[in-house]
Amino acid sequence: MITFKPLWETLKVKNITTYDLIYHYKMSRGMLDNLKHDRSVTLNTLNDLCNMFKCGVTDVIKYTEDED
Repeated sequence: MITFKPLWETLKVKNITTYDLIYHYKMSRGMLDNLKHDRSVTLNTLNDLCNMFKCGVTDVIKYTEDED
């Protein structure tokens, strides 16, 4: 399973709010909803997030093996 929990921790450390994501980083509410609910995003989006927040991929996503 892939989760975006590290993204929210990274944003907290950088003092970036969801308001900032929408109004300063021009993130759509749909994308924000996808991230909040751990829905799939494209690799391009993942790349954009890393560039936007000047961080590595492990600061955005975390992978854990699915349980059967």
